[in-house]
Amino acid sequence: METIKIQIINSSGNPTPKLETTGSAGADLRAFIGQSIWLYPLERKLISTGLKIELPVGYEAQIRPRSGLALKHGISVLNSPGTIDSDYRGDIGIILINFSNEKFKINNGDRIAQLVVAKHSSPIFINSSELSISKRGASGFGSTGKK
Repeated sequence: METIKIQIINSSGNPTPKLETTGSAGADLRAFIGQSIWLYPLERKLISTGLKIELPVGYEAQIRPRSGLALKHGISVLNSPGTIDSDYRGDIGIILINFSNEKFKINNGDRIAQLVVAKHSSPIFINSSELSISKRGASGFGSTGKK
């Protein structure tokens, strides 16, 4: 397994994110809020983590939902996965949404999302008048699944 060092500023007072097991891909992110807030059904809010990171060029950080919050409470990350680019130095904010019919309370320090660091390519887009032919062609949106 490849490891990389990531500079982090943690102004939240909450534990610094870390991988909890040797097989973990994501590190938990915690809410950094002054007082508890309610997330009502179908409501979305930007929740601060109090964290800033410096990623190496060629890497991104992905913000993903926590499976337990999704299953038990219908809470998810709205723009999942959210992307943090290597040149972003601001606060990591999490856009949470409540897909349930019940209001959900968020407290300071609650684990609200996961952060996964991944390599990425830097594409160069080349304008063209045609693309190569493939078996699938332009078929999409479930075209390879059940009929």
